[in-house]
Amino acid sequence: MASLSAEGVETVIQLQRKLGRQYLRVLLEWKEFDEIRDLHQSIQLDTIYHSLVFAAEKGLSWPAVAEVGKLTVELLDKTKGLPISWAIQILQEKLTSLQVRLPTVKLRAVCDYFHNTFIKHYWVYQFTLAQKRDRCQTFTSLEVYAPPTPLPLMEGMDVEVWKYQQQLAALSEMEAQKRAEMVLIRETLDQEKERTLQKVYNDVRRQARVLSKEALVCLVSEVIKTQIQSLWEILQSEIQTTFEILQLKLQKKSLLLTPPIPYPPPPTPEDRRRSSKNPKKQEKTKEKEEGEDEKKKMKKKKKKK
Repeated sequence: MASLSAEGVETVIQLQRKLGRQYLRVLLEWKEFDEIRDLHQSIQLDTIYHSLVFAAEKGLSWPAVAEVGKLTVELLDKTKGLPISWAIQILQEKLTSLQVRLPTVKLRAVCDYFHNTFIKHYWVYQFTLAQKRDRCQTFTSLEVYAPPTPLPLMEGMDVEVWKYQQQLAALSEMEAQKRAEMVLIRETLDQEKERTLQKVYNDVRRQARVLSKEALVCLVSEVIKTQIQSLWEILQSEIQTTFEILQLKLQKKSLLLTPPIPYPPPPTPEDRRRSSKNPKKQEKTKEKEEGEDEKKKMKKKKKKK
C-alpha cells in the first residue's frame, strides 16, 4: 500500500499540476515511466491526482484527502476484471470503513464523485487498464528552428537592394581571396627556390676536391635554371590570378553601373524642379492677388473723397 500521508497530499495540491503529479508518483512509490508509451500508469496517476484535487476543493481535511487518494488506489487495483456490481459493493465497503470520519454531506459528495467518474465510466477503465496494450507507435524527432529576430524598421531595406549589396560583398571577398592566394603562391615558390639553392650549396661543400671548370659551369647552370623556373612559375601564377581579379572587377563594375531601383523610387530631376517651382508660383500668385486687393481698396477710398 502506498503511503499517502496528510503532509504528502498537501504538498501535491500546493504544487503545479505537472510537479504535483510527479511528486504523487514518488509518494505512490512508482518508478519513473514514459507518459506516452505507458498509458496505463499515466491514466491511473491522473485518476488519483484528480480525486485528491476534488477532495481538497470540497474542503476536506488533509487526512481525509489522503484517505480519498488511498480509496482511489484500492478501487483501481481491486476491481480489475470484476463486474460493475462488485465494484459498487467494494466502493460502499471502503467508504464505510474510512479511517477518518466525514460529515454526512461530505461523505455523500465523495460517494457521488466516485459514482459520476469511476462507476459511470467503469467499462472504459476496465477496457483501458485491465487489458494489455498493443504498442504500435512511431516517433519522429523534428528540429524546429525559430525565425530570426527582425531588425528595426528604420534599418530595413528593399529585398533587391539587399541582394545587390550581398553580390557586391561576395565579389569583394573573392577579390581579396585571390590577392591572398597570389601572395601565398609567391612565398611558397620563394621558399622552394631557397631550398633548391641550399641543396646545391650543400653538395658543393661535401666535395673535398677542388671543383673543375666543367663542374662549376654545371652548378651555375643549375642555379640559373632554378631561378628561371621559379620566376616563370611566379609570373604564370600572377598572370592567371591577375586575370581572375580583373574578371571580378569587371563584374563588380557592371553591378555598380546597374544598381536596383529602391522602393519608393527617388524623385527625378524634373519632379524636383516642379516641386521647387510650384512654391514660387504660389507665392507670386498670392502677392498678385494681395496687390490687386490693395489697389481696389485705394480706388474706393478716392471715390469717397
